[in-house]
Amino acid sequence: MKKILWILLILLSLFSCNLSRTDEVKRSIKDWMGKEITLSSVCDTLTMKREYSHTIISYIDSLGCISCKLQLNNWKKFEDVLDSLANVRIVFIVHPFVKKEIGYLFKSYHYSPDLCFVDSANSFERNISLFQKSEFQTLLLDRNNRIVAIGNPVHNPKIKDLYLKIIQGKKMECTDENKSVRTIIDMDRTSVALGNFSWREEQKAVFTLQNTGNKPLVIQDVSTSCGCTTVAYSKEPVLPGGEIPLEVVYKAEHPEHFNKTITVYCNVETSPLILKISGNAE
Repeated sequence: MKKILWILLILLSLFSCNLSRTDEVKRSIKDWMGKEITLSSVCDTLTMKREYSHTIISYIDSLGCISCKLQLNNWKKFEDVLDSLANVRIVFIVHPFVKKEIGYLFKSYHYSPDLCFVDSANSFERNISLFQKSEFQTLLLDRNNRIVAIGNPVHNPKIKDLYLKIIQGKKMECTDENKSVRTIIDMDRTSVALGNFSWREEQKAVFTLQNTGNKPLVIQDVSTSCGCTTVAYSKEPVLPGGEIPLEVVYKAEHPEHFNKTITVYCNVETSPLILKISGNAE
C-alpha cells in the first residue's frame, strides 16, 4: 500500500507540472490506479506465451500524425532496455480506423510487438474512458493486469524512469525539484525554417545551448515528435561558460509540409525546452 501511495504521489507531481487541468488529472489518476484491465475481453488474438511480471499497453487512436505520436524508434530502444532487465510485455492496442497504416509503419521499422486490433465500434475506448485523454493512453500493468503507473515512457524520461523503477522493484520516493541542481542557458534560436526541398534530400539544422549559469548543464533526454527526425548531441555535462550543439536531422518519408518538435529535458527551470523545425518536402 505504501508503495502504491508513493507511485500515486510521483505521478501526480509529474502530470500536475505539465497539464493545466490539474484537478481533472488528479481525479483520473486516483480513479484508475489499481484497476484491472482485461485485454482478453476486447482482443481475443492475444496469446499468453508465458507469464509476464509486467505489461505495458499503449493505445493508438486515429487522431493526428500516427507516426509522430508513436515514435517507434524510441519504443524499440525502450524494449531493448526492458529485455535486459525483466520479463515485460508491450502491447499496442489499435483503433480500427488506422489498422492499415499501423501495419505499414511497424513493417517499415522492422518492429513486431504484440498488436491488438479492436472492433469497428471501438468499444475498448468507450469502456476505458481513461484512453480518451492522450496523456493517459499508455499504462503499466502488474502481473495481475492491474494499473500501477500511467503515462508514456517514450515521451517523458521521468515517466520512463518511474516505469523502470517499478519493474525492477526499486524504492519509490518523491524528489523535491526545487532542491535539484539547476543552471541557466541561452539559446541561439528555438525554431528553424528549412524552406522548400526535395523530400528525398536529408535536411539538417543545429541548435546551440550555452550554459550561462554557475552549475554544469546536463541534457537528460531528447525526444522528437516523429521517427523521421533524429538528434545527435554530447552526453557529457557542459561546464559554465560552455556550449553544446544539438544536431537535428530530418528525413522525409514522403512529400509533406511539416512542423516537427524536439523536446529537450535538462536541468534548467524552463525544462523541457521545445525546439521546432518546419518546411516543405516536395
